[in-house]
Amino acid sequence: MQSYTIGQAARLLGVSPDTARRWADAGRVPTHRDEAGRRLIDGPDLAEFSAELGKSGNTDETPSHTSVRNAFPGIVTAIKLGDVAAQVEIQAGPHRLVSLLTREAVEELGLEVGMEATARVKSTNVHIDRTT
Repeated sequence: MQSYTIGQAARLLGVSPDTARRWADAGRVPTHRDEAGRRLIDGPDLAEFSAELGKSGNTDETPSHTSVRNAFPGIVTAIKLGDVAAQVEIQAGPHRLVSLLTREAVEELGLEVGMEATARVKSTNVHIDRTT
């Protein structure tokens, strides 16, 4: 299972590391420490928190500005596999993106809930890039 540092989680949530740290301190997202003493958030916990945050629209910060208008780095919050097709949901800051793709593509990418990924949007199509 993938875990994220506070800084990595902040980038995926679209907030500052200070905001992510405050949320962790307040118990809004569970953390644990690694051997080096860094606070980590397990991928599934971050995915759940990210989805909740996206529903509420409350990130406590204004959205960042970027010239890359069609790339949404985020975290995989849900995967629904069928016999042939699959549905992958990514929460990228306040944005929830859904991609319909083949089951084979999901398996080749090794996508799992809690994993970092980037959704790339062109027109009405959402493509998924595995980030790590």
